[in-house]
Amino acid sequence: MEDQAIYDAPVATRPQQKQALVEVEDQRAIAEVKGAIVLAKQFPRNQIEAMDRIITACQRPGLAEQALYSYARGGTEITGPSIRLAEAIAQNWSNLQFGIRELEQRVSESTVESFCWDVETNVRQVKTFQVKHERFTKKGKYSLEDPRDIYETVASQGARRLRACILGIIPGDVVEAAVNQCEQTLKAKADTSPEALKKLVSAFEKLGVSREQIEKRIQRRLDSMTAAQLVQLRKIYNSLKDGMSSPANWFEVVGDTPKTGDRIDNLKEKIKKGRPQKEKKPESTLQASEMAPAPCPNQPEMTYTKEYCDNYPERPSCPDLHVFDSSHND
Repeated sequence: MEDQAIYDAPVATRPQQKQALVEVEDQRAIAEVKGAIVLAKQFPRNQIEAMDRIITACQRPGLAEQALYSYARGGTEITGPSIRLAEAIAQNWSNLQFGIRELEQRVSESTVESFCWDVETNVRQVKTFQVKHERFTKKGKYSLEDPRDIYETVASQGARRLRACILGIIPGDVVEAAVNQCEQTLKAKADTSPEALKKLVSAFEKLGVSREQIEKRIQRRLDSMTAAQLVQLRKIYNSLKDGMSSPANWFEVVGDTPKTGDRIDNLKEKIKKGRPQKEKKPESTLQASEMAPAPCPNQPEMTYTKEYCDNYPERPSCPDLHVFDSSHND
């Protein structure tokens, strides 16, 4: 109704009414911030109770399965809390405001802000970044036009920065205790039944990883997987699902790879083809008078022509040609 009143008003008064609405919105935002600060001061955080709530949340198998990720960097494996665990910690730490805002959307990119604000201590983490409306595949990249695809891309990129903002506010020892509790929960609740493993393989196949690749990584059959290996695979799955890494970082490509002997034979063939071939006439078209008197001492399997031997640098030292020349001169 307010917007309609603006357009119904005379043209001369429209800018003043728009300015009034902006001022009202600014006052509302300021009042909201002041109210949050006052409530945080009236009800300060009890860190012991908050820590207990976080540990209790990490004992839930549903959260523990999505709480950790793992990726490879520089030959080492890095493990840490996922965005799901960061959100659970922030919710139970209390007096925090966090989220993602899309500040501007243009034709090819969006300007996004991820933030986390500790209202009680007035400590704030903000990350502003650009998200291009593109998606990368094995065949290359392509532009996004569907609003849903654009929203999912922005949300995925924003979640990574939001995780960093939250972990920049929460004390490190609290995050470490939550990670350790999630690992203990996974080991205690690790389900290696055939049904659970079937679901695991199905989930990996959606990300382009086959059962054969999984078995090759764990160096055993799937039905003999240990609880620790199952925990590690769940971390890898979370990393792939969140886009922190790709299947090539964890699994070998399964296919018709040549064996060692085949590779050596192929290499020899390439070297042989790369050598310059000595031209010679087919033996069937050569007359006996055109041939050397004997096979080459350096290459007994070959008999060259007299013309080739006359131009050969080592001709004077060839014993067969020397005997031939002596007998011929006599």
